[in-house]
Amino acid sequence: MLITTRGRGHWVIPKGWAEKGVAPHDLAAREAYEEAGLLGRAQEEPLGVYCSRKRLPNGRRVTCQVEVYALAVEARAEDWPERGQRRKRWVPAEEAAELVFDPGLADFLQGLRLTAV
Repeated sequence: MLITTRGRGHWVIPKGWAEKGVAPHDLAAREAYEEAGLLGRAQEEPLGVYCSRKRLPNGRRVTCQVEVYALAVEARAEDWPERGQRRKRWVPAEEAAELVFDPGLADFLQGLRLTAV
């Protein structure tokens, strides 16, 4: 599942900032709901990681390590917090790698396609 960023409309995957007291896989599941309306359980172990540049509210850019978790989608919500703010699209990993703006995410998705063959 790809979603667009709210600002520039770039294709990305649902993700969020780490939060104290929240397990990373639980946060991944929550972000998938808030950003894309997906309900389900995320695996406790990440599929992998990639590095991404993130712009902070003050305009400064930082490099972040992003852990990616697989989500077993059990349902799709009719309404969710960011509905109407983003577009979403189900695509195979190979196509997703071509659509995303972030080179680190593109490499990660390309690797998923290679391991799934």
